Amino acid sequence: MKLISWNVNGFRAVLNKGFNDFFEKIDADIFCIQETKLQESQVDFDPEGYNAYWNSAVKKGYSGTAVFSKIKPLNVSYGINIEEHDQEGRVITLEYDKFYLVNCYTPNSQRELTRLEYRMRWEECFRDYLKKLKEHKPVILCGDLNVAHNEIDLKNPKTNTHNAGFTIEERNQMSNLLNAGFIDTFRYLYPEQKEAYSWWSYMFHAREKNSGWRIDYFIISEDIKDKIIDSKIHSEIFGSDHCPVELDINI
Repeated sequence: MKLISWNVNGFRAVLNKGFNDFFEKIDADIFCIQETKLQESQVDFDPEGYNAYWNSAVKKGYSGTAVFSKIKPLNVSYGINIEEHDQEGRVITLEYDKFYLVNCYTPNSQRELTRLEYRMRWEECFRDYLKKLKEHKPVILCGDLNVAHNEIDLKNPKTNTHNAGFTIEERNQMSNLLNAGFIDTFRYLYPEQKEAYSWWSYMFHAREKNSGWRIDYFIISEDIKDKIIDSKIHSEIFGSDHCPVELDINI
């Protein structure tokens, strides 16, 4: 099974930048996107052979997630059943026969860390949500989790220690998630691989210099780690400030 995750930074914009070509060529079984920045009615995208599920923010033009799945799920839910966290269209969960697929766009802590306190509440609640799912069947989590976990996961760790996405608080929350019985599939397969990034700032020619961060993930519950075939970063694909990431898994 092939799964793709991509923060498109505005779905209407990326549709004009080759999204369809990549979507058709990669031929994923499940294709997840984050930061759609629209309501479902604002776009005409209904790929043949896929079931489409959208979760839009209450605030128009902001956040949002979507999933396109060749396999019809047993059940679909939106959000994590906590009103404080379910206003921004950040989570879609699809239940399949053998696993849950969770597509997530984690809140950014923002400049000056103005939203770090909220982010910490989100992390606790979201981790509890995943742990409860895992009690029933294996979990595959994907999305823009807005954190570079370790120094190897970004180009300039020393100068970003107090910046959103690389604070000790955010990194500790990622550690807490992994310690709760989950695996970062890319680092599980490639623990020493450097300069493997999925996001680059639009400023200072960052992508040209590969001065990036790895903040887009496929994370799975430990009990299916032996089913991983590969975990990839498609840094050759443009159209957004993020690139797609891929999980190939035999499940």
